[in-house]
Amino acid sequence: MKITERLEHVKAGDQVIVRLARTVRKRLPLGSQVRDLLHGVPTGHPLHPPLATVSLGCWTATAVLDAIDADPRASQAVLATGIAGAIPTAAAGITDWSVLHLEQQRVGLVHALVNLTALGLYSGSLMLRLAGRQRAGKALAFAGFGAASVGGYLGGHLAYRMAAGPTHAEPTTHLVPLGWHDLCRLWDLPDGRPVPRRLGYIQLFVLRHGSTVKVLADRCSHLAGPLHQGRLKLEGNEACVVCPWHGSTFRLEDGAVVHGPATSPQPSFEVNVRGDGLVQVRPRPF
Repeated sequence: MKITERLEHVKAGDQVIVRLARTVRKRLPLGSQVRDLLHGVPTGHPLHPPLATVSLGCWTATAVLDAIDADPRASQAVLATGIAGAIPTAAAGITDWSVLHLEQQRVGLVHALVNLTALGLYSGSLMLRLAGRQRAGKALAFAGFGAASVGGYLGGHLAYRMAAGPTHAEPTTHLVPLGWHDLCRLWDLPDGRPVPRRLGYIQLFVLRHGSTVKVLADRCSHLAGPLHQGRLKLEGNEACVVCPWHGSTFRLEDGAVVHGPATSPQPSFEVNVRGDGLVQVRPRPF
């Protein structure tokens, strides 16, 4: 664990990381359909983890089949499936990696290099098996399984210890009680410019247009960027806000994700403006 934590602070590869991440973002610009697909926007969940599970599951099955001396054709079929699945897995992973914080990218780069080593070992194993060298192929596969296990550990550290995977939006369902809550006076809000406002434990993004007010949780669900500092834009005649950190785009009406890297919707609030100008909000039911 201490070694893994030290990776977060190793600056030796920062120039490579910055250039590589910039290249990925240039090749896959924010808002493109391919980029949104690789992030997992259409499914509402990151695409990389389930794809990685398929490959790692196949390689685990290969180790089991090799250990019990199963039919070589079965081992080869499962091994080849894992190798094939690694390609879209890597594409989704590097797309997510390109919009992480630098400390996360440092660990992510090592994670990618270890998994690339595992892929090379498994590819060599498959070639040896096809050439009839089953024993040597099994040895390479077991080495690949060791590398894949280390890569999986680093991926878990990155996703959960460094919070690169879970949503960062405030879970309003348990932080904000049901019912209407007084927020502020309508005339205290600038017209056409988003501002932050506190509601109990959480900070809100509040935007007023005339007598209409839109309210979202302020911390971006991707990596907690401050949405009130983002820019407003129209996407298909829908008013949206773009996170200033990594470009996630959310619909103001209900917090739905329009473009990634975020895949989780932004918690949104229903708004009631009383006759005396008091703005009241309550969490919008899903």
